[in-house]
Amino acid sequence: MTSAIDQPTVLLPSEVRMPLLGFGTWQLTGRRAYDAVREALDVGYRHLDTATMYGNEDEVGRAIRDSGVAREDIFLTTKLPPEQAGRERETIAASLAALDTGYVDLWLIHWPPSQDRASIATWRELLAVRDEGLTRTVGVSNYDTDQLDMLIEATEEAPAVNQVRWGPALHDPRRLAEHRERGVALEGYSPLKTTDLRDPVLGEIARAHGVSPSQVVLRWHIDHGIVVIPKSGTSSRIRENFDVFGFSLSEAELRQLDAMGR
Repeated sequence: MTSAIDQPTVLLPSEVRMPLLGFGTWQLTGRRAYDAVREALDVGYRHLDTATMYGNEDEVGRAIRDSGVAREDIFLTTKLPPEQAGRERETIAASLAALDTGYVDLWLIHWPPSQDRASIATWRELLAVRDEGLTRTVGVSNYDTDQLDMLIEATEEAPAVNQVRWGPALHDPRRLAEHRERGVALEGYSPLKTTDLRDPVLGEIARAHGVSPSQVVLRWHIDHGIVVIPKSGTSSRIRENFDVFGFSLSEAELRQLDAMGR
């Protein structure tokens, strides 16, 4: 396994470093969420992703406390539900209380609020919360490029991150380039659900490296410099998904996987 200090990261504004591999917690609740996060931290994950609407911030926070891993060694993300637009301060206060931490590392708008003006107002509030030190950096989720530009034009500040569904079958070089031109890190969720793990090309590459198709998909993200947050409640899969630092993909293999998105 790879130690926390050896894990590749992406540099966000204000010199904040975000591990390229994280652990997603969507659909994990109660004891299952607690046990999965404890397992992830024991294995070596140092990037955890939760959200207000997941209903598991209490369990994630308790798992962090009980893990023995220092809070400052963990990159912790949570998200603002769009229906909470206008109640940003109340929502971040509740998240911090549930997580039992004085700050998060990244706070995202989970989906664009229904009205463009509300989206800009919410983005301004996130920037203010960041400036107060309650989150180290801020971003969005499920935004398209035009929506990113709307926030940038209104505030002259780009989201640090945009978290979207991503995987080889959804690969869009133009969209990736648009993010990088704007200084926005792309973070992919549901990487394994969006991929046909039985694809013969994927299987051939996995056999060449002696790894599983799932591991190839995660390594594909990392080799592209795309943050990825696989989720699992199964111990063996949590461990397998983290064990992706012992190999890398060739340029030819990356091109083969990229082509799955055409």
